[in-house]
Amino acid sequence: MQLHLSPSMRSITISSSNGGFVDLMKIKVAARHISYRTLFHTILILAFLLPFVFILTALVTLEGVNNCSSLDCLGRRFGPRLLGRDDSGRLVRDFYKILNQVNSEEIPSGLKLPDSYSQLVSDMKNNQYDAKTFGFILKGTIEKFEREIREAKFAELMNKHFAASSIPKGIHCLSLRLTDEYSSNAHARKQLPPPELLPLLSDNSMYHFVLSTDNILAASVVVASAVQSSLKPEKIVFHVITDKKTYAGMHSWFALNPVSPAIVEVKGVHQFDWLTRENIPVLEAIESHNGIRNYYHGNHVTGANLSETTPRTFASKLQARSPKYISLLNHIRIYLPELFPNLDKIVFLDDDVVIQRDLAPLWDIDLEGKVNGAVETCRGADEWVMSKTFRNYFNFSHPLISQNLNPDECAWAYGMNVFDLRAWRKARIRDTYHSWLKENLNANLTMWKLGTLPPALIAFKGHVHPIDPSWHMLGLGYQNKTNLENVKKAAVIHYNGQSKPWLPIGFDHLRPFWTKEVKGRGIIEFAK
Repeated sequence: MQLHLSPSMRSITISSSNGGFVDLMKIKVAARHISYRTLFHTILILAFLLPFVFILTALVTLEGVNNCSSLDCLGRRFGPRLLGRDDSGRLVRDFYKILNQVNSEEIPSGLKLPDSYSQLVSDMKNNQYDAKTFGFILKGTIEKFEREIREAKFAELMNKHFAASSIPKGIHCLSLRLTDEYSSNAHARKQLPPPELLPLLSDNSMYHFVLSTDNILAASVVVASAVQSSLKPEKIVFHVITDKKTYAGMHSWFALNPVSPAIVEVKGVHQFDWLTRENIPVLEAIESHNGIRNYYHGNHVTGANLSETTPRTFASKLQARSPKYISLLNHIRIYLPELFPNLDKIVFLDDDVVIQRDLAPLWDIDLEGKVNGAVETCRGADEWVMSKTFRNYFNFSHPLISQNLNPDECAWAYGMNVFDLRAWRKARIRDTYHSWLKENLNANLTMWKLGTLPPALIAFKGHVHPIDPSWHMLGLGYQNKTNLENVKKAAVIHYNGQSKPWLPIGFDHLRPFWTKEVKGRGIIEFAK
């Protein structure tokens, strides 16, 4: 390379020779007033600085983001700009690298975590955290909030469980007022039904419904909705079974609020001579066994590993531990042939249903020799309600369950069932039911988790005749996304689940289908 200065200092020529080729570059000096000495010093300074800047930038690039001295950072900031290069992409990649490193390491003990985003920003400004410390703070804060959200969810489920297991003040007061009426008002004590209609209680040409409940308000809705929906209400006979403490109030309600021309009979369990503890030893064991009492009335969180349990699984376990599952009124359905020895066919209803269509055609269904006409719950797209098989109810890791049951067998629904009592009396359903209840008691309740349906699924195995799903729509007590159009079309809608329509936790958009059937303007206030 050669440098030529013109005598006039008007131009500078730089030439280089490479294999015979000559490159020339002329630099014109803009003004005469620049002295030769100034220009010469400028060229010398540039010749010294440019290689140094280039080398510094290269070193910083090779060293990376984790080793950054003050000179390095200076080179990092100005080097890429001098070279015309955008370095933001590499900075992002380096930050991702730090986050991945933080993710694989434990959070340092004693690290102070902020309670809010504004506090995080303030701490960053005041303490000048490096990138790795910021990563640990970010990780710790997110994990902290996740724990708090999870704990809040489990607390919500527990509160919901207690709300579902409690008796609202209004319903309790209603029962007390009606019980007082029974003791002071002769009309509340009148015979149900009148003596002249007693023969109809065993007349098999009538439509016989059986309802077992201690909830007077719920019973009034079931009976009223069935009568109002019937094309032949004069053929309806309701057999309402309740416990001893509720009998007087239940009798008062239907005595003071008749549903003519339908017939209503109210009986307490204490009025059935056959229904003694000697005939139902399993129920006596359920009510007196300390382990069973603790299971249904004890601390539902003790022994539960919430860190490994999903909220949905925990909710299912809570529902399974509802005290209603050790109630005689809940198990009494297995004794229907003995309780009504003169009847051939009945429709059994839960107290959390509403009837919206005439149910008389149910008596015309040919059960083809089966005992139980029920809606199957394994043939639907809804995983919450209509996609249930035996796998959902039984513990197939237990040898007795795995040896005797098929996990893919279709489940069916309690709550609206057509029972052929003649066929039932020929089967050994009650004995099978008792036998499996005893096995579950001996196994410390490890064979299944949901009340009375699992042993019934076993006892009625081979004795179930599927009926059309439009007769019985389930899930209104736990399925918030229930299709309202389907609700309107169903013959019987069932609020199975915790969110009963008479509880504050009931779903507001589904409650009106129930409240419209409550008779009397004042009584609805008791349910609030």
